[in-house]
Amino acid sequence: MLANTTRRSIKALVRAPDPLTQSAISGHLGSTTNIEIVSEERPGPADVAVVVAERMTVEVTSLLRRIKDSLRVPVVLIPSDIDRSDLFMAVECNVVAVLPRVAATSERIEEAVLTAATGGGVLPSQLLGELLRQVERMQREVLSPQGLHTSGLTPREIGVLRLMSEGLDTAEIADKMCLSERAVKRVIFGVTRRLNLRNRPHAVAYALRTGVI
Repeated sequence: MLANTTRRSIKALVRAPDPLTQSAISGHLGSTTNIEIVSEERPGPADVAVVVAERMTVEVTSLLRRIKDSLRVPVVLIPSDIDRSDLFMAVECNVVAVLPRVAATSERIEEAVLTAATGGGVLPSQLLGELLRQVERMQREVLSPQGLHTSGLTPREIGVLRLMSEGLDTAEIADKMCLSERAVKRVIFGVTRRLNLRNRPHAVAYALRTGVI
């Protein structure tokens, strides 16, 4: 069991397919010093959602999308079975931890919730490998032919951001990339507007955070 790593309780929303499972998971998590269960009848703000499901059905996917749209929190998914083809869909729905139900002990569920709440993720090694292969396949077959990166940035945008991170000004970037200063400004404006970034430092921080520079 993890030590207390936060100063306040993590608010967890639990959704399970049957009352017994709902009660068991909510009861255990709610009994810890780190975690507070969000009311199922009147759900309020949450830090993490825990979703128990047999498999990734249409109904489960819809539930995950509703949680993503309304709460915008990381999700711990506890499935009885998950097809590898459904893994990418789960990740798109903010699932950051997948804990197979056969391995979902009380301690592991608690650990997954705490990890998700602090920005981490938990995936079985075979699922992580499959996810990486799917990302690589998407980059190779879908994004690269369109001149895009998984970050949503084009090679030119990445080049401009990399030079910005090195401290070059607009004129120097234009010279390095054989572009006009106006073209460089258009690239920067396009990136900041499309990704809702505030300014140039914010754009560089985004590029660093996503690992593209």
